[in-house]
Amino acid sequence: MSMPAAERDAALLLDILAAAGDAASFLVGLDLAAFRASRLHQAAVIRCLEVVGEAASRLSPACRNGIAGVPWRLIIGMRNKLIHDYGGIAIDLVWQVAMEELPALAQALRPLVPPPCGSEEEIGE
Repeated sequence: MSMPAAERDAALLLDILAAAGDAASFLVGLDLAAFRASRLHQAAVIRCLEVVGEAASRLSPACRNGIAGVPWRLIIGMRNKLIHDYGGIAIDLVWQVAMEELPALAQALRPLVPPPCGSEEEIGE
């Protein structure tokens, strides 16, 4: 039995938010030079970007079309580049996306995602 599209989209949006949050937490205290020097941090952030792009690609067209201003094609395209052209990854671009684009994406999506079951918001209601 498959999940209804609206539930699947909500779960995928939550995946995007979680991956964006993970990327932000991995970058706390780093500057670009430290990021360039740390393959561990690079790999962790790249993985987060891959998850964001994969989840974006699985959103229903209706969901993507209903969220104005989000560059879905670029997000999905970056995922494809990271997965299929891993030898040509521009680390400075990864940094820029993680520092600038992911927080903006999270801010745009956060109001659209209901809190997870058992969260404090739901428990208090």
